[in-house]
Amino acid sequence: MRTVWTWLKKGWHWLTSMRTALVLLFLLALVSIPGALLPQRSISETQVNEYKDSNPTMGEIYDRLQLFDVFGSSWFIAIVTLLMISLVGCIIPRSWDHYKAYTTPPTKAPKYLTRMPLHTEGVVDKPLDEVAADTKKYLKRWHIKEYSAEEDRAGAQSFAAERGYGREVANLIFHIGLVAMLVTIMVGRLAYYEGQVIVVTDSESEHAVPVEQSQEFCNTSPANFDSFRAGPLFDGTGLTPFCFVSHNFATEYTPQGQAYDFTSDISYALGDDMYTDKENWEDYQLRVNHPLRIGGDRVYLQGHGFAPQVTVTWPNGESRTQMIQFQPDDPTFFLSSGVLRFDPPAGMYPDLYERRQNQISIEGLFAPTAEWEGENGDLLTSVYPSMEDPAMAVDIYRGDSGLDSGRSQNIFVLDQSLIATGQLQKVDRVNLVPGEEVTIDGGVTVRFDGAAEFANYQISHDPSQGWVLATTVIMLGGLIGSLMIKRRRVWVRLRPADNGGTHVEIGGLARTDRAGWTGEFETVSAKILGKDDDDDDGDDFDDKERFDDE
Repeated sequence: MRTVWTWLKKGWHWLTSMRTALVLLFLLALVSIPGALLPQRSISETQVNEYKDSNPTMGEIYDRLQLFDVFGSSWFIAIVTLLMISLVGCIIPRSWDHYKAYTTPPTKAPKYLTRMPLHTEGVVDKPLDEVAADTKKYLKRWHIKEYSAEEDRAGAQSFAAERGYGREVANLIFHIGLVAMLVTIMVGRLAYYEGQVIVVTDSESEHAVPVEQSQEFCNTSPANFDSFRAGPLFDGTGLTPFCFVSHNFATEYTPQGQAYDFTSDISYALGDDMYTDKENWEDYQLRVNHPLRIGGDRVYLQGHGFAPQVTVTWPNGESRTQMIQFQPDDPTFFLSSGVLRFDPPAGMYPDLYERRQNQISIEGLFAPTAEWEGENGDLLTSVYPSMEDPAMAVDIYRGDSGLDSGRSQNIFVLDQSLIATGQLQKVDRVNLVPGEEVTIDGGVTVRFDGAAEFANYQISHDPSQGWVLATTVIMLGGLIGSLMIKRRRVWVRLRPADNGGTHVEIGGLARTDRAGWTGEFETVSAKILGKDDDDDDGDDFDDKERFDDE
């Protein structure tokens, strides 16, 4: 048991040492790198599955190592826990040691002050008692202790003074702020929520089609979001009730196609104001890095893209129109891909099985400013990100597209297993410009109407955001104080001189490497030796010296 207790004490001392805390902090930053480089399940399960399909061997290894769930992995949580224990274990004993050091009188002067890094001496034409009183006055801002001749190592009346205790206080404040920041971040991640919603908006382009679907979003239910994630303490009932209407989305481009400004004009209302006339809602212009702050939530303008509109008309004259966002595959010129799925009219195919076999699926590419390449000039690409000359290249499929299968489907690609099994069969491949249509066998007409622009809005709520800011400021203030405040000591030894004056010997020692306090030592020494003719109230230390005392 004694051996076990000895090893436990050694382990505790190792864990609570400052060196271990720094190693754990560096290790925490190091293991966070895979979380930035690899797709994470908490953000996109689809991207994780795509990565594993593209890299079956390494993907399986990464999955076993929890590299797709870095920030929720057992080893990441273990490192954070050890870091917290290490920091707390550093703070508590150091706080107690600092308290004991502060309440302990400064140590007696060494016997030979000439061996100190800073040393001066001289004779003051005053009695010893007056010089002693002046010394206490000039060192009144210091932690001072007077020693009699019997107590002094050299057998003379002496003073020991120390200053710069605030350095250790600032160091402790830095570590307390760091722990508090980590705790507030952790609490915030437990109770946060964040969602994204895509809203198709009106566009200023002359080629844009009118948007008939709703451009309003209400933050009243997680089901209203296109994607939503939240902390384990959020139960879905604490959403901040507000609504906003997106009026437009505008982008400014350079002639080379480089975007330099994104804006979206919206109107919003909070709480009961949601039920008032929309004309009374408040207006706001969203810009990148200029979110709308409302009721503790933040609404960000995060991205944009294009939503083509296609109309399918059946031989009986009935038609279906869809407008759906496409995924920008080219982030520069926004060549985008996506899928539209149409269910035929029930009156044409009363039999459910027959209706499934006649569903229409359209998989295609959309270019906001089209250019045709290739040997036959039929390869679509985009040469500019704004909608100047839109076009689509589409593959038209007929068959069971899985619309009523009950399974969720990717809105950007068709289920390849349906194509492989023959349930979906390609019937045509065409290139279309706005207003152009094609008729496939069976008399079904597919028309490309044009496109509109969509904006991606992100709604974020973090109840600990203000606390994180406050603890971060405290941590940085403690760090600055620990770097700027100097720890130093001064000893003054007084002996009677032959002419009735007082022989004064002064020594100085820096408790901090390269403290650079020679100027302050010379100022204090000049006052005690009577070489400074300025005011004698002892308060004329410079501003930096005053800061060191805080």
